[in-house]
Parts: sequence; structure tokens; C-alpha cells
Amino acid sequence: MPKALYGGKVINYTIEEKDGLKSHYISVDKKDGVVLKGKSIEREKAERMILEKARWIINKLALVQAIEEGDIVTGARLPYLGRRYYVEVFEKEGITQPQIEFNESKFKFIVSSRDYDQAHLKNLLQEFYKEKAIDKIAPRLRKWSKVTGLEFNELKFRFLEKRWGSCTDHNNIIINIDAIKLPYTLIDYLLVHELVHTKVKDHSKTFWAELSKHMPKWKELDDQMYGVKM
Repeated sequence: MPKALYGGKVINYTIEEKDGLKSHYISVDKKDGVVLKGKSIEREKAERMILEKARWIINKLALVQAIEEGDIVTGARLPYLGRRYYVEVFEKEGITQPQIEFNESKFKFIVSSRDYDQAHLKNLLQEFYKEKAIDKIAPRLRKWSKVTGLEFNELKFRFLEKRWGSCTDHNNIIINIDAIKLPYTLIDYLLVHELVHTKVKDHSKTFWAELSKHMPKWKELDDQMYGVKM
């Protein structure tokens, strides 16, 4: 696997040849890592392209990692609003329902021995994320709707596999519940992005021009969102 050295960090990457592309671009995700896509080029030129985007790549790798979680055990860390929080799991007999507490510094899971399995814990966490998404994201969408003057019909929250959000033909906005793992800067970008779709349904130049009226730094934020695994 080719690699590029940036300061003290090594960036491992792969090259995916695609003759149909007019230019090269870089994607970053949890599964495939860093991938340079485009027409066949010399290794030296590929490395230069990676180094030109090195800071963005390193930040993107950190963001991808920040929204990924494995088993929920004491000592693990879980993503929430752009940060990762320490986890403690406690067994307590006699409780009828497993519980989750969050005190702005750590997650605390309280379960009985019969509920102490990953399926129960992850279901509990998903319910927490759903509740917090409704509580924290819905008011921000209403705020941005007033700020931009872009009106929506209805807001819905769902767990989506491949999208952060969408806007239907009837201007219903659907937000991925996992968006609650992102920092507020990216949540706001997502919300304004979908609000602009109430006016422009495609990603034409008209769409990006409208978006730039409300979020001048949209390109930087879009780069941060691109390729982040759900």
C-alpha cells in the first residue's frame, strides 16, 4: 500500500483507477480508508496530491473515527455532539428496565445481569440518540428556517444507512438520528443544506449559490461531511 509522510504522521492510501473521471478526488471512510480516485497517474504525482490534502485527510480520519463505536463496555468511549465520552457499565439487580445516564462528562449504563449484553446496551444507546436528536436538533431546524426564510413542512428522524438527511418533494425533511454524533457546526450545515432543498431540489449551481447565501463557508463544511461513515 502506498503511503505519504506528513510531518510525523503516515498516511496510508490506495489508488482506484477510474478513466471516466475528469479529475482526481480523494475519499476517506472507515471501511476503505484513504482512496485517491481518477485516471492512472505516476506514484510520485499521486503522493503529491495526497500531501496537498494531508491536513484535510488527517482531520477527516479523526472525524470518521469519532462517530464509530464498538462494544459498550467500561472504559470505552461513545460519540455525542462531536466529542467522545467515557463509558461506565454497572450491574444492579432488581431494576425492571436498563437505564442510561449522561452527565456531560460520561455515559453511565445501569443494567441487570439479564440485560448485560451488547444487544440491550446498543438498543438503549440508540433510544438515547433518538431522544437527544429530537430534543436538540429539532429546535435548531426551526431556528434556521426563520433565519433563512426557507420553510419546511414536517421534520422526521430516522436511522439511515447511507445519508445524513433528505428533503422530499413535499418539503418534509428527514434527518439521520446518527447526526447527533456530529458537532453542532456540521449539524447546522446539514440542516441548512436540507432547507435549501425546499427551494432547489437538485445539486445544481443554483443550489450551491443559494446555500452560499446562508452559509458562506459551505465548501469547507461539505468537505468535512463528505465520506464520513454513518
